Amino acid sequence: MKRAVLFLITVYASVPVILYLFPWILGHIIFAHFLRFPYFLDLGRPEDVLNHTCNFYLNTEDGVSVGVWHTLPASQWEDAPGKGPEWYRETLGDGRPVFIYLHGNGATRAMNHRVELVKILSAAGYHVLSLDYRGFGDSTGEPSEAGMTSDTLYLYHWVKKQSRGGPVCLWGHSLGTGVATNTAVKVQEQGSVVDALILEAPFTTIGEVVANHPVTKMYMFLPGFESLLWSILEKNNIVFANDKNLKTLTSPLLVLHSKDDDIVPYNMGLKLYQISLQTKKEYNTDVPVEMISYSANLGFSHNSIYLDPNLSNVIGKFLQNLRQ
Repeated sequence: MKRAVLFLITVYASVPVILYLFPWILGHIIFAHFLRFPYFLDLGRPEDVLNHTCNFYLNTEDGVSVGVWHTLPASQWEDAPGKGPEWYRETLGDGRPVFIYLHGNGATRAMNHRVELVKILSAAGYHVLSLDYRGFGDSTGEPSEAGMTSDTLYLYHWVKKQSRGGPVCLWGHSLGTGVATNTAVKVQEQGSVVDALILEAPFTTIGEVVANHPVTKMYMFLPGFESLLWSILEKNNIVFANDKNLKTLTSPLLVLHSKDDDIVPYNMGLKLYQISLQTKKEYNTDVPVEMISYSANLGFSHNSIYLDPNLSNVIGKFLQNLRQ
């Protein structure tokens, strides 16, 4: 019994030391890109889990190739069988909205809840491009905040060119919300504005999510641990500051957050919504800024907002407001 207790104490005490000696470990935990499930699925064959979908790759920079799935809107389903990547690329110019889906940490673009959301958007009449950032899935390279943002910015401009002026929206979930707002800031700095941002279960900063994690809370009372945590994040150049980004972004915004979210607290999404309302006021714009809150008794938590039977109507009304 004493040995078991001593072992547990040793393991507990070793965690801060390990993080101090090997700060890159925290980055790997945040990205969790080594968890490439569903395992044994060939990402080059999206038809195994998702119909009306074509797989392709983009070289976002030297030595980096990222995998993308393009899922067609319902209006194109009948014409899709037997068609190749070039035909799929041409359909992006049909004037229908295009969503670039930016998933959260871990796994791949084939993860079940990600696929289910894409199905809903596809059936509602939208193009969806699901990206695996560098280091995720079958994409090459190693993930970093700057690199993931660069991959998304490249895809955004590529889609904008193919869509011939049609609306292109960024949909970020969890970690992907940080990538989405980073990308929107880059686009705005280049003199344009992203057509719309949809943030599902968004956080204020990734550091606050890490600090809020149950495991982290076990160490917060230790002197110096919190400063060590922030120092490691700084060394890894991992910030994902949605709160800061939304203080300057003037894109239309829709926030989706469940009150029983056990990963990213609901109050973070609410805070971002309030920041965006203030930004809208300061810049005197009339762009839509909306938030949909889901009751805890629905059980949607962090990954299951796609279960909302009214989700396609929510998105449709939001896009309709953009056109008006």
